[in-house]
Amino acid sequence: MTYDDQNIFARILRNELPAIKVYEDEYVLAFMDIMPQADGHTLVIPKTPAVTLLDLPPDAAAYTIQIVQKIAKAIEKALGAEGIVLMQLSGTAAGQTVPHVHFHLIPSSVHELGKHAAQLGDQEKIKTLAEKIKAAL
Repeated sequence: MTYDDQNIFARILRNELPAIKVYEDEYVLAFMDIMPQADGHTLVIPKTPAVTLLDLPPDAAAYTIQIVQKIAKAIEKALGAEGIVLMQLSGTAAGQTVPHVHFHLIPSSVHELGKHAAQLGDQEKIKTLAEKIKAAL
């Protein structure tokens, strides 16, 4: 599949659309999911244009997973999470809704998750949770 540079995450990376950011460096961006499956649901995306995990170069994949781990630790510390669901959906058949590889960090149990991309969350609450996560980094 060809990468669409007009997808929502590509536009967020270019600052054309807003995001509630918790971490950013030269290679990766982490931000809050505005349609969270649980409080603290955070997305981590590489800045490398790749549709699925299989399209992501190995060096970018390795670096991104290091940041996924860093953000997960901050979520645990900031929110007192006892468990985090790490989810990566590769391809529309798997449920991927944005054609840019991304990792979901959801402080919850797989048995208690809300429906994926179903309902807009309370943006003020999401911003408050983001500040707690950033403070824990």
